[in-house]
Amino acid sequence: MSEKTSENQAAPATTLTAAISTREPVGIRLENVSKRFRGGVEAIKDVTLAVAPGEFVVLVGPSGCGKSTLLRVLAGLEEVSSGRIHIGDKDVTTQLPQQRDVAMVFQSYALYPRMSVRGNIGFGLRMRGIGKDERRRRVEEVAQVLGLEHLLDRRPAALSGGQRQRVAMGRAIVREPQVFLMDEPLSNLDAKLRVSMRAQLTLLHKRLGVTTVYVTHDQTEAMTLGQRVAVLRDGVLQQVDTPQQLFHHPVNLFVAAFIGSPSMNFVHATVSNGAASFAGVRIPVRPDSPLARGDRKVIVGVRPTSLSLASGNGQPELAVTPAIVEDLGDERFVIFDVDAPRVDTEATRAAVEAQAADDALLVPLDRATFTARLPAGTPVTVGEPITVALDPDRLHFFDPATGASLEEATSLTRGASSR
Repeated sequence: MSEKTSENQAAPATTLTAAISTREPVGIRLENVSKRFRGGVEAIKDVTLAVAPGEFVVLVGPSGCGKSTLLRVLAGLEEVSSGRIHIGDKDVTTQLPQQRDVAMVFQSYALYPRMSVRGNIGFGLRMRGIGKDERRRRVEEVAQVLGLEHLLDRRPAALSGGQRQRVAMGRAIVREPQVFLMDEPLSNLDAKLRVSMRAQLTLLHKRLGVTTVYVTHDQTEAMTLGQRVAVLRDGVLQQVDTPQQLFHHPVNLFVAAFIGSPSMNFVHATVSNGAASFAGVRIPVRPDSPLARGDRKVIVGVRPTSLSLASGNGQPELAVTPAIVEDLGDERFVIFDVDAPRVDTEATRAAVEAQAADDALLVPLDRATFTARLPAGTPVTVGEPITVALDPDRLHFFDPATGASLEEATSLTRGASSR
């Protein structure tokens, strides 16, 4: 898709894409779906999820959270242990994969090495008994949509990774299915090509309008592709919402830590006399908030973008000493420790396991570590003290015992626009 982007966008609708886009899209409903494997391992636990007709929904979570199993259950490649699955107005819970009218794109391209691009795209049609002329027409139309016309006679070994992925996509599209199921289709591509392919997938979905469920462990990929994103942990659905809502209103510590790059900063704090305190900083809470009454322990969450160099505007301030400064061209990541207890829970470890392991080598284990995302050119030097300000309207509060968000207490002037 990458080298043919402008041509693909300008190409007129083909018979195939017109046929798909004019067909009424179908929705998907999972009702209390669970999947238990031999030995008692429960990969999916009582998942209920509705995908609107024509919607692009992304399943995201760390490795082993059950997202690929959920996709395979949808495809009919795994049987459910309990619950029901509906595609459109049909209950497909017990139907075989070939009866569900879905097309799956796998992480491995699974192309036949001795077949040409034409043969790979049209293989499924041939197996279904589609005539040669019709098969040729549909394959050539899909090749036009995906910018593969000039590659139809090549074999997979002569293609780049991005071209092979487009062939795998073409094999799914040519079937004209009701639903696309995609299992980490971009994970084998390099970083630059993944960005290009994400854009092309978005354009393709707009063009075809087919209901799509997409699996990834990459939260950046999930946020850029999904109209809604479903976050899973240990087989349990944590939150389903738009990318913006997930970022600004996470329902618990796991979602807060998993969504966002760099990850949200966390610190243990104490609420008393109408303010949350840590490391000498006092953050007032709304007078009508439950946190304004009595004393309690909380976990405070601070997005890296909610930190800035102090400018005397009245925001709470924190004196710190940068341990690491990373220059990314248009921004700087400044990492420092805070004189307050480190948050180390099962939820935060599950969300940022690799990052936590790296941090342990760089900062004290008994103190919280913060990352600030600052504009390029911000005068910051490793080892030289600075003062950062925290925006009180953009902080998050969580229950240390349950990890649940105390969302009603996160802002003095609560409003969706300020979050």
